[in-house]
Amino acid sequence: QVQLVESGGGLVQAGGSLRLSCAVSGRTFTNYAIGWFRQAPGKEREFVAAIRGSGLSTYYADSVKGRFTISRDNAKTTVYLQMNSLKVEDTAVYSCAVTSGSYYDTRPANFGPWGQGTQVTVSS
Repeated sequence: QVQLVESGGGLVQAGGSLRLSCAVSGRTFTNYAIGWFRQAPGKEREFVAAIRGSGLSTYYADSVKGRFTISRDNAKTTVYLQMNSLKVEDTAVYSCAVTSGSYYDTRPANFGPWGQGTQVTVSS
């Protein structure tokens, strides 16, 4: 059974940076794409970024393109989300999940299981 554990969230001022980590265990790590999603209070979970098993291809939501960078360290079976130029509207619980399907299918139903999430709060 795959397990995912997120870390790195916190409180940061607008314009600041955070790096989230998603530690994955229980599967052959390079076989699966990994996605980051976020969910703000009262809103649906939304796609943020994804990276293929090889790490050679990435895909971003338009809202974070140019500000966020997803990467993976296959030796450490960990995926990272570097978040720069943070905005108040980036405030949410951020979660990671695996997919054995196409990572271009960014519907949450295409991903799973999920980690417990980490809270990111951006203040003005």
